[in-house]
Amino acid sequence: MGVALGAHIGQQNMTMEEMRTLWKRFDPVLDWISVWDHFYEAPPASGTLDHFEAMTTLGALAADTSSARLGCLVFYVGYRNPGVIAKAAATLDHISNGRFELGLGAGWHVQEANAYGYDFPSVGTRLDMLDEATTIIRGLLTQDRTTFEGKYYRVENASNVPKPVQSRLPIWIGGRGEKKTLRIAATHADGWNAGYVSAAEFARLNGVFESWCEKLGRDPAGIGRSINLSFNMGMNDKEVAREKERLYESWGPGAARVEPGSLLCTPSEAVDRVQSYIEAGADHVNVALRAPWNAEAMDAYLEEVVPQVRNQN
Repeated sequence: MGVALGAHIGQQNMTMEEMRTLWKRFDPVLDWISVWDHFYEAPPASGTLDHFEAMTTLGALAADTSSARLGCLVFYVGYRNPGVIAKAAATLDHISNGRFELGLGAGWHVQEANAYGYDFPSVGTRLDMLDEATTIIRGLLTQDRTTFEGKYYRVENASNVPKPVQSRLPIWIGGRGEKKTLRIAATHADGWNAGYVSAAEFARLNGVFESWCEKLGRDPAGIGRSINLSFNMGMNDKEVAREKERLYESWGPGAARVEPGSLLCTPSEAVDRVQSYIEAGADHVNVALRAPWNAEAMDAYLEEVVPQVRNQN
């Protein structure tokens, strides 16, 4: 199989019926469908937009689809005990008949964490939590019994039955931190996911990731690399300019960070944009969706861009 093309759906500002219609449309066309792990909308707006919880949304997604691989990019390990995550991952793998892939990360949405009463320690601490949690989850997904005593998490002779349908349920690590995140990914992951960076920056980070793999004795060829690109396509230059205005209206000062990793272009330009990430080392390219988007441009992406990219790869 060549490059995998997917959609990363923000389960916000849509009804559940609208989302279910959306992913049923995506299922026969795309290789991957994911949601994100937030309690509030992203970008943050103080919890003012309708927003659904990730794990339960994935249950509906798994039951409604039959073809695409499924996941969450990524679950913040601070919101759920690692044992709960492992148990849910195995359950979702059974609901989806072996199509589930687990994404894990160190989180970023401090506004929702504070609102819901979760501790949100320094990024260094959160990354140490990610390292411990991933160790436990891998054990629970693959071993008969798992015992682990860490600083943040522990399990004692824990079982997780039934095991997933897949003999090795893939674990993705998400993030761009060069010193710890990419090391954790090189240590534990079946795939590494980054979001909202330019193709040149993705290529550079991919090089750092491969250096970590070399230091840790892992073959990077066996580890997937994915990129999430904000979907901001328009059918012509005028519509693209409006999409850029909306991007900056939504993200405010943060838009300058997101724009380099945005599919902010027309359909005729999108094939080359996506191809540039493939040439930079990505074998999964996902468009990240925040409703509302340009419906005609979405049609063009599915009906024109996706087939052209596949034909090139």
